[in-house]
Amino acid sequence: MIGQRLEVRQGQGLVITPQLQQAIKLLQLSNLELEAFVEGELERNPLLQRDEGEPAPDNAPEAANDAAPSEGDGEMRFDEGSDVHAQSLDAGADDLYGDAAPGERVSDRQEDQATDQPGLTDWSRAGSGGGLADGEERERPDQRDETLWEHLQAQASAAGFSPADHAIALTLIDATDEGGYLRADLGEIAERLGVDEARIEAVLAVCHGFEPTGVMARSIPECLKLQLIERNRFDPAMDALLDHLELLARRDLAGLRRVCGVDAEDLVEMIAELKALTPRPGAGFGGEPAQTVVPDVHVRPDPAGGWRIELNTDTLPRLLVDKRYHAVVAAGARSDTEKTFVADCAAQASWLVKSLDQRARTIMKVASEIVRQQDAFLAFGVEFLRPLTLKTVAEAIEMHESTVSRVTSNKYVSTPRGVFELKFFFTAAIQSSDGGAAHSAEAVRQRIKTMIDGESGGGDVLSDDRIVEILNEAGIDIARRTVAKYREALRIPSSIQRRRLMKVG
Repeated sequence: MIGQRLEVRQGQGLVITPQLQQAIKLLQLSNLELEAFVEGELERNPLLQRDEGEPAPDNAPEAANDAAPSEGDGEMRFDEGSDVHAQSLDAGADDLYGDAAPGERVSDRQEDQATDQPGLTDWSRAGSGGGLADGEERERPDQRDETLWEHLQAQASAAGFSPADHAIALTLIDATDEGGYLRADLGEIAERLGVDEARIEAVLAVCHGFEPTGVMARSIPECLKLQLIERNRFDPAMDALLDHLELLARRDLAGLRRVCGVDAEDLVEMIAELKALTPRPGAGFGGEPAQTVVPDVHVRPDPAGGWRIELNTDTLPRLLVDKRYHAVVAAGARSDTEKTFVADCAAQASWLVKSLDQRARTIMKVASEIVRQQDAFLAFGVEFLRPLTLKTVAEAIEMHESTVSRVTSNKYVSTPRGVFELKFFFTAAIQSSDGGAAHSAEAVRQRIKTMIDGESGGGDVLSDDRIVEILNEAGIDIARRTVAKYREALRIPSSIQRRRLMKVG
């Protein structure tokens, strides 16, 4: 029989409050986005004011004296007595180099695969166009043109670099301006990363094969030369013309004919070919205007040993709740609407101040663990990047993996070897089947490439299953689908296709 009845049931569920939504959003904002957000809050909330006083160098950022709402603090809170602005680390060698195999810098998409919990909204994209609260405008990814740097970084990820060379390539890309020219001294980069300048030159030579042609050149002649080589039009006469562009600028055609060893007709054709080239290969890309990267964290050698880690106080908005003004307006409120408005402003201001304090503490805690894990890189150079995942850091500092992912997004750290995004230090690893040290994913990828390059005939073509068997015998625990993924990333055909190509050849 179908009927109606009334039942009372009791259950448990996770509820994400608007205040917690705000705190999670603040966690992922870059320092520029955070500054813009704080400015908007200062305009909207009359009880907030900027603290113009100088922050104490060795104390945590001041929080509001009022008790903030406690719901949703969760994993974003840690000991109030912890030192936020400076922390000295001096880890033992066993902690630092136990499994220090070079790793691979993984992309933001790979790293930001947080484990969703039932009932929780995914705020992992907050601050970058996704995961915003209802009613807020969001920027769709397809509404923004790809920047030159994003285009080059994608090509570097697919170029098959070793972990160290990948890090070198990313450093070179960061030094490329919006026109596509490399604005950095290779000797300075080599010294900073702890490698030979010849290795920097070799990585740059590979990067010169990226699209658009001519990108990452160090001068206009080099940019034009790369484009002429692609068109198969670079010859000694063109080389001489590029070496004497000042004569072309002065319209000294007689001098150009003499240095190039060509007649007037050939010179006209050569000049026409130069005019068809692009002197600014990066100009065709859109994106945001270039902005100077301001590090969120400073890492410096500690005279007592280890590293000294400090938050950049210039990037930390310091807000206070104006209690005197609150008392005045609260006493003057007459209607229920006015009283509700004042109470909401007070609660929102108090929560914002506490959220900013928690954000600073969480960034400090994550950065400190990253420095501890990657101490070898800071001490000896890019060759000593070790495999590191979000999960490793999250377990070490007892936070959720998604929280670490949000903290490392759009945050930068200044080190003796340069300024790096925090995500730079996360490298993928493949576990060993014999219980030994983890293997770098990039090292495994290169081993697969070497095995396939060694194929000499149709009978020697290795299937993905055979490659898995060989790697397992070498102590590398890897699945067939992973081998297939690495092979496709290296743009290597399947065993069937390779066997056909060998027969044709």
